[in-house]
Parts: sequence; structure tokens; C-alpha cells
Amino acid sequence: MDTFNLTSNSFQNAADATPLPYDVVSIQSQVVYGSVGNSIAVPALSKQGLRVAAVPTVVLSNTPHYTSCYGGELPGEWFRGYLKGFLERGSLDSVKAILTGYLGSKEKAQDLANWLSCVRDLRPTIPVIVDPVMGDEDSGFYIPPEIADVYRDAVIPLATGIIPNRFELMTLSGQEINNLDDAVNAARSLLKGHTQWVIITSAFQPDDDSIEVVCVTQKDVAVIQHKRYPVTPKGTGDLFGAELTAQLLAGLSVPDAAKMACLRIEQAIIHMVATGRSELVL
Repeated sequence: MDTFNLTSNSFQNAADATPLPYDVVSIQSQVVYGSVGNSIAVPALSKQGLRVAAVPTVVLSNTPHYTSCYGGELPGEWFRGYLKGFLERGSLDSVKAILTGYLGSKEKAQDLANWLSCVRDLRPTIPVIVDPVMGDEDSGFYIPPEIADVYRDAVIPLATGIIPNRFELMTLSGQEINNLDDAVNAARSLLKGHTQWVIITSAFQPDDDSIEVVCVTQKDVAVIQHKRYPVTPKGTGDLFGAELTAQLLAGLSVPDAAKMACLRIEQAIIHMVATGRSELVL
């Protein structure tokens, strides 16, 4: 297993160059065509005036729901090198938040956990927002289920907050979720280590026209209701994570940041429909 232990030699070139000041490190999938992963998160964060370092986990031509798809998961050596190189160049010093999305394998999840552990040693209070992407209720798992163990045991305790959907929260907590009390109990079972809050996306659908998002801390619960549209574009969760991160960095509370992120998604969907597209458009 590769580690991210750094020595004085790791910084031997630090005096030779000044690293670019990045605001956010976004660790997600990358597609050539489409609006998912870093392909939607980076422009969304950039639109909010944030400089983003995009670290890819997989590189694909498009999402697999098209009839053809090319590319795949990046080699572990590359992925670990991207993360380690970011530390070696001293670029972490300016970073205000770390956002993670689709990892694709338990190996990538463990690599991320190893890196975040090093980050926590260097920057103990840096906000880390983790979207534990694993699947959904209508499709089940779309990555190997064993990644859940790595998320639960190694990644989530290093996160400031996590943004699972209901399927992912049930998987991580091992609890059934049928009502708000169930959701709160399941979310609070994951508030360990550095983790301060859980936002459950698409937690409940009270009627055909609305969706509820639930924000949970140890003391408080906030339920946000937003409009449901009869379309299912890919990447809404990735856009939510990016907009949430931007709003948190702007100083909003977790519930208010979640409300604003929901509004941004609604705006993107309305614009997508108005322009006759099937991919999210900012």
C-alpha cells in the first residue's frame, strides 16, 4: 500500500517555484462529453469565483447510459501520484475545501483515505465534503458494493460532512429508512471522527411534485423541500456537491447552503429543458 508520508526531501523544489493558489480540490470522475463529475463541478465552482484543482478518478468519453462509452478507471499509481504531487508542491496551503465524488473502486477509496489522513495532519480543520457515490434505489449498486466498507471505516471519519442519497445512507448505516426519524438516526450513526453533518439528498418524495432534502447534525435537523421535475439528467448530485461547497465557503450555514444548492440545480434543469438538451447546462 502506497503512503503519503512526506519528508523534507519532498519539498526540495519548493523554493524554486511558487505553487498556484487553489481554493478547492475536486476529486471525481471526468468525461469528455457530458455534465457529470468534474465536468460539471469545475465550471460550477469556477462560476462562483473559485480556482479548482480537478483530480480525475476515471476518464470516460461519456456516462455509460449512452449506447457507447470509452475509457475507464485511472491506474492507482497515477491517482496516488496526482494526490501526492499536490502536497509535494505545497499547493494545499491555499486550499479552502476538498470535495470528493465518484471513486469507482475500493482501492481508490482507500487511496483517498490515506491521502485525507495526511491532509488532516497538515490541515486539521479544512472542510472535506464527501459524496459517497455508490448507487441509488432505482438501480442498486453501480460500483462494487465492498466500497461501502472503505467509505464507512476509512473515508467518512475524515470528512467534515457527507452528502449521500437515501440508498447510500442505508448502505453506510446498515439501517432501514422509512421516515424522518429513521433518516435522522441513520445519519447520526455516522457522525464520528471529524464528521459534523450529513445532508441526505432525495431523502423523501412527499408527492409527485416535490423532493425533500434532510440536513442532520448532532443537535439539529432541517428539512428542505424543492420542486421535482419530470426529467432525470445525470450529474445533479455532482452539481449539488459543487454548489454546496461554494455556498459553505461563502459563509452560509449548512441548511442555507443546501437550500441554495437545490435552487442552483432547479435553475440548471429549467435551463436544460428550455434549451432542449438532455445534459445539464449552467
